[in-house]
Amino acid sequence: MKDAKDKGEGRTGELAKNQRRDRLKLALRENLKRRKSQARGRSDVTTVPSNDDDVSPHDVGGKKPGK
Repeated sequence: MKDAKDKGEGRTGELAKNQRRDRLKLALRENLKRRKSQARGRSDVTTVPSNDDDVSPHDVGGKKPGK
């Protein structure tokens, strides 16, 4: 048979579970927002059309460095 002390511990345990669930839910939401933002940033970079006709700024007349 449960006494008053047992009931109080059950509520505290339940409260702790709810708090943990809320923290995890918030962390998951923040993680999702961060990942979406990163994905948007990556897609912005890849949508820029590449132009193979342009010489890269590090390519000096097609010569290899040191030669």
